[in-house]
Amino acid sequence: MKHKKQRYIQPSGPEDAMRIIQKLFNSYRNAPLTRELLDYHNNLINRLQTDIHDAVVKANNDRLSKDLDEMTEIMRRWISIRLSNRPFNAKMRHFKLVTDGGMKFKRHVHKISQSTNHRASRH
Repeated sequence: MKHKKQRYIQPSGPEDAMRIIQKLFNSYRNAPLTRELLDYHNNLINRLQTDIHDAVVKANNDRLSKDLDEMTEIMRRWISIRLSNRPFNAKMRHFKLVTDGGMKFKRHVHKISQSTNHRASRH
């Protein structure tokens, strides 16, 4: 019976709830779009607009209110981008959108075994 009590996460405040939703959004942002995922995403947007919005208004925090509006707008734009079959090349960090920056190549620098001090890179 212990594991049933630990199944649901109870946020301690509106900012904590927004962090949890941000973490969930980043986990599924590149997943294949299905009806279940779209329903789940719409449920999270609904939570942001109702419960969490009411808690932010009650806390009377202007910065958090602005972050909440921006987060809701990002999540709405995600739907339109993914429904148009385009990739979503960004993630949410500190309730704002941060681009991934594209591909990264690893570079390993090593010394050539000669007397000179030149370096070569192997890709």
